[in-house]
Amino acid sequence: MNIRTLKDLEEIKGKKVLIRVDFNVPIKDDLTIQDDTRIIESLPTLKYLQEKGAKLIIMSHLGRPGGEVKEGLRLTEVAKHLSKLLKLPVKKLDHTIGEEVTSAIAEMKEGEIIMLENTRFHKEEKKCEENFTKELSSLADIFVNDAFGTAHRKHASTAGVAEHIPAYAGLLMEKEIAALSPIVNEAPEKPLTVIFGGAKIDTKIGVIKNFLDKADYFLIGGALANTFLAAAGYNVASSLYQEDQVETAREIMMECEKHKEKFVIPHDAVVASEISDTAETLDVPVENVIGDMRILDIGKWTAEKYANIVQKSKTVIWNGPLGLCEHKQFQNGSHVVAKALAKTDCTSIIGGGDTIDALKRLGVDKEPFTHVSTGGGASLEFLAGESLPGIEVLMK
Repeated sequence: MNIRTLKDLEEIKGKKVLIRVDFNVPIKDDLTIQDDTRIIESLPTLKYLQEKGAKLIIMSHLGRPGGEVKEGLRLTEVAKHLSKLLKLPVKKLDHTIGEEVTSAIAEMKEGEIIMLENTRFHKEEKKCEENFTKELSSLADIFVNDAFGTAHRKHASTAGVAEHIPAYAGLLMEKEIAALSPIVNEAPEKPLTVIFGGAKIDTKIGVIKNFLDKADYFLIGGALANTFLAAAGYNVASSLYQEDQVETAREIMMECEKHKEKFVIPHDAVVASEISDTAETLDVPVENVIGDMRILDIGKWTAEKYANIVQKSKTVIWNGPLGLCEHKQFQNGSHVVAKALAKTDCTSIIGGGDTIDALKRLGVDKEPFTHVSTGGGASLEFLAGESLPGIEVLMK
């Protein structure tokens, strides 16, 4: 993919660089950061620009504030954490635009770093509203997009500003595109297995349809599997599922009908009547799910079947945990499959913040995997062959 990168940026010293990162990290109740993977992945770009003498102005969103100021979603703790990682001062501002911001930027020296407040405190951000976009653009000379995780969104801070000032891909953005492009542009080595977990089917439909003729296996888990189980006629009792997507799930399974072994949904499940660290669990065949049971993980038999398929695969794409990994009782399915994948000699692409968080909770090292993507929805849309607005604006 022919995009403008930092290598194309000849003059950096003294320039005001507006950089979009994806610091939408999981935050604990005490506002400390639970998993800083996305922050760590951005460090090479930030260090590169800082050492070149840029005046660095960082933008990010955090959570879903809905265009309003939410105290618990301020980026203050994120800025403190970034400062510790960089071993440099990071001046956090309480606004994204306005007089405080322009005054602080006017006083910046080469190599200094400012972090703006949560971009999604402004409803104009998601709308890519023109005046808000222009005001952001006016803060800097150059725009660098290093937020692959939000590249599928046409927001003011991800795509809009690129229409007003020169735009370049950061090192993380470049790395993500380089790692994922071969899966899209070349014939992946087979057998190709796609593992889908998490909750929502609508974010995965494009990839499923794009890979129907390419993948040898689809392995389904998480709450996503509940929607497919409901589509297959099973009682999912009190389990979380997307009722409005059952028909879509049924259509996908019908398309795979010719190859029944291709699209695999759980045969057994770990169920409980409540979600807690002390919940009593059962491992039951899916046809025995009744009453107030909630499906919260794939069962042991299903986990072993998925692991066996993974071990004979040459390319594996995994997006979304296979159970509710926040609780130990529902981690086994993801753990068994992750261990099997880590030991398998194949091209392995892991995508999404929830999957990364699950691996961390499980104590599974990321090193054995070919690529661990910081983008969930973005990596899925990229792999589906769709155009991503945050990348389109970087094209030469």
